[in-house]
Amino acid sequence: MRLLHVISSTDPESGGPIEAVRRISEVLLSDGHAIQAVSLESREEAAQRSLPFSVTGVGGGVGRYRYNPSLTRWLDRHAREFDVIVLHGLWNYSSLGSWRALRNQSTPYFIFAHGMMDPWFRDAYPLKHALKQAFWRLGEGRVLRDAKAVLFTCEEEKLRARGVFQGFNYRERIARLGTHEPDGDPAVQTAAFYAAMPALMGRRFMLFIGRIHPKKGCDLLVEAFAGEAAHLPADLDLVVAGPDQTGWVKELQKMAQRLDIADRVHWPGMVKGDEKWGAFRSADALVLPSHQENFGFVVAEAMACGRPVLISDKVNIWREVESAKAGLVAPDTVEGTRDLIRRFTALSAGERAGIGQNARNGFLRYFQAETSARDFLRVIETQ
Repeated sequence: MRLLHVISSTDPESGGPIEAVRRISEVLLSDGHAIQAVSLESREEAAQRSLPFSVTGVGGGVGRYRYNPSLTRWLDRHAREFDVIVLHGLWNYSSLGSWRALRNQSTPYFIFAHGMMDPWFRDAYPLKHALKQAFWRLGEGRVLRDAKAVLFTCEEEKLRARGVFQGFNYRERIARLGTHEPDGDPAVQTAAFYAAMPALMGRRFMLFIGRIHPKKGCDLLVEAFAGEAAHLPADLDLVVAGPDQTGWVKELQKMAQRLDIADRVHWPGMVKGDEKWGAFRSADALVLPSHQENFGFVVAEAMACGRPVLISDKVNIWREVESAKAGLVAPDTVEGTRDLIRRFTALSAGERAGIGQNARNGFLRYFQAETSARDFLRVIETQ
């Protein structure tokens, strides 16, 4: 199959969509399929990415919406070279610009919503939602209506998207995402992490890893950890790792200082490669109290490493986590996050190890990249 992905950005710090493209493509390329991508980036930006497929940058476009008619013209010329085209995400010109080209062509297209129809955004930003509803009626809804199917990564995402926008119907399908087995030497990875974070030598820690953004509930985590600190083992710390895309870290650090836990909270920034896998392997558990999380690659990665996962019920794969008995789930509140920490730290070492083994088994059952990518292929081949 000749498959084209259309995406706004291939920057690895931009979040889940490009990670989904990478994980799907690595498997399908190994199976002999041909994969390309086109993005709303400059040719130079696209060329800098370390991806297993070629990316054509048609230019960054105008404003946050990245309006760039070059995308439509490029697809007008090249769409027939592909068997299937997959669009990634809404609310930028990569979706509407693609529709303008593809509505008059025979090449079928699908669109991954990537959590961008979640009601959390409506509740958190009502004015922005009203503008999106107007744009939905004017254009975005037609993109989904005319797609062969709108792809959701899990049942929870599909259910939460229903009714959020009014005006057009669309066909729903689930195409699960997954991640690869962590490769490399676990001992080398662990050593790399502690070399980067020597203050954690000899200490236990709970790990948050992801974009440091209000949506991720990092403030809940700091406040909850502080609220439980007096009852926690004295050698248990908190690591908050990830890129600071909004300049929020300084405020969170001040919060930790005010709550008298600054010496127990560590901020390594974005961790990659061996350091990232070493962080997973060394942590007692992953903690992700997000207000909205479409899939949560870090949850699947932690489970692949046999780490328990403590997540909010707004992480859309919480049902799979509960089914696998791979961790704990609670509401995305301070008290809910305190409950996660309290219940987990009350477990015996043997009970924590058992949850870790369940997490590993749950990864193999639900989130292994090879199975997920081939399921995705079956979904698009049978529509």
